[in-house]
This record gives sequence, structure tokens and C-alpha cells, in this order.
Amino acid sequence: MTVAPTLSDRPAPSAAAPLREDGVPRHDWTQAEIEALFDLPFTELLFRAATVHRLTFDPTEIQLSQLLSVKTGGCAENCGYCSQSSHFDTGLKASRLMDPAAVIAQAKVARDGGAQRFCMGAAWRDLKDRDVPALAEMIAGVKALGLETCATLGMAGLSQMQALKAAGLDYYNHNLDTSEADYARVVTTRTYQERLDTLETVRQAGVKVCCGGIVGMGETRAARAGLLLALATLPAHPESLPINALVPIPGTPLGDSPPLDGLEFVRTVAVARLVCPRAVVRLSAGREGMSRELQALCFLAGANSMFVGGKLLTTPLPGMDADQQMLADLGLRPMGA
Repeated sequence: MTVAPTLSDRPAPSAAAPLREDGVPRHDWTQAEIEALFDLPFTELLFRAATVHRLTFDPTEIQLSQLLSVKTGGCAENCGYCSQSSHFDTGLKASRLMDPAAVIAQAKVARDGGAQRFCMGAAWRDLKDRDVPALAEMIAGVKALGLETCATLGMAGLSQMQALKAAGLDYYNHNLDTSEADYARVVTTRTYQERLDTLETVRQAGVKVCCGGIVGMGETRAARAGLLLALATLPAHPESLPINALVPIPGTPLGDSPPLDGLEFVRTVAVARLVCPRAVVRLSAGREGMSRELQALCFLAGANSMFVGGKLLTTPLPGMDADQQMLADLGLRPMGA
């Protein structure tokens, strides 16, 4: 008769530990180590990620974030996934920067609907000095509502970031999108180094960093590992790490990309949790196409924030009622509630 091996008989899968012996997150990851995490058996990977998640966060809490496009379309960048690029014909009409009072009013609706964090996004290659006062007014007004504030406005200078920080900006979003090796396939109007330089400017201004990427753009697993390597080897890990699933937009170069396998998406979330253990890992674009079960696996893997409100810039999200029901069914509650 064959006797099943005990736990002590089973060799532990080899993959690097995410924390040093003193409990400090590592910043010396290698591509090979991160690829080894991706290669772990699925249940082992999720167990490790869930274990690390509990070292810093309450696993029953989810932060609810809402994103408003305060200036839509007409962007000079040629990001191959984006409906707002002026390089592609996607049928999206460009608009001017919204009035601060209108933004603040929408932030109040978001707060009253359950959002805890309010993000303001503008389709710009870089921030212009002339727009800083209006943006500062928006940020101050949103902050006064008791919401955590975030903005994504393209590349920005130090004095601009300092002005937004003074107005009450908590986070600045500037995604790397993909790995450096894969980057030129996605965008050519801005270099990877320019993105890294912007992150450094955000840090210098004392604003927290929100930085992640997009998966499902036809990239390889090595490219997904390379994106997480870039984030995990920054001098300081992003405090906020959004993971977007591509929503293919007709008329864009990546509009015909095949969807990423759901389990591979969960693997990406889990590895992000392991290599940046103190970051808030955010489910961002693409949730509209995810089942409740897939999202539940993402929360198990260490995601602890999601964007709500029916729309993420120009792409759809589930409605707030459906999200509230899902959280109730999973026994999850808003962060800090």
C-alpha cells in the first residue's frame, strides 16, 4: 500500500523570501527570482502571498477608490492601449480641464457612495504651469471632504509637484506600464527613464507614489516579471500599486490583444504582493470583465483595493451596487470602517 507523504516529507518549492530577516522588504530582487515566484504551483503562490499580506494589512479590508477624468482625450502620447491618444481614431472627443467646483461636487458624490480615495486624471503628456492653480483648487476641495487624494497628470516638475503637495495631494500616479525591455512595443513618445525620473520627482516633493502597470497587452510572462522587478527594485517601493487588465479599445494598436488568462492575472497580483509587501495592491481597469470568483482569488492573493463607480477614466467598471453585494458576500469591508 502506498503511504501519502506527510507535510514534512514534501520539499518546499524554491523561491526567494520577500522579507529580510529583520522584516524589512527587499529591494535587491532579480529577474530570475521573480520568474521563479510566477512558476510556483498556483496554490503555493497564493498561500505565500496571503501570508505576506497578513503581515502588514487586515485581509478583510478593501480600500474603495474612484477615478474621475478631469481632462479627457487629445493626449500627445502614443500609448498603444489608450483611447485618449491623439494618434489614434477611437471616436473619443477631447475636452477641456473641468471646473474645480464640478470636480469637487463629483468627489462628494463618490464619498457619499462609499469611496475612500478620489483620483483625478488628465490626458496630458506633461503638466503645464498654467493648470496648476485649478488642479490645486480641486485637490484642496477633495481633501477637505475627508478623501484620500491622488492625481495622474503625466510628467511633472518639482515645483509643480510641491504646489500640489501643498494643496493636499497624497498620491501621484505614474505607471511604468510594462517592463523596460517591452516598453518600446507599447509607447515611443516617452522613454522609460522619463517615467522613472517622474517617480523620483514625486518622491522629492514628499508625495506618495502610485505606480503599476497593465497586463494583457500581448506581453510575455517575462515582461510581467520585468515590470514587477522595476517596481520592486526602486529605492522605495510604491505605496500604491495598481494592476490593470487591458480593456482593448478598437482603433488602438493593442485593440486586438487577446485577453490574459484569469489565473495568470491572479499570479501577477500575488507576485506583486510578495515583491512589494507593504504596497496597497489595486485592482484597476478590467474588473468589468472579471467574474466575482476571479476577483475573490485576487483578494486572496493580496489585492486590497479596487476602483469603483462604474467607470475608470473611459473604460467601464461594475456598478457600485454589484460591488457592495460582492464585498458583502465575501465578508469584506471598506478599509478603516
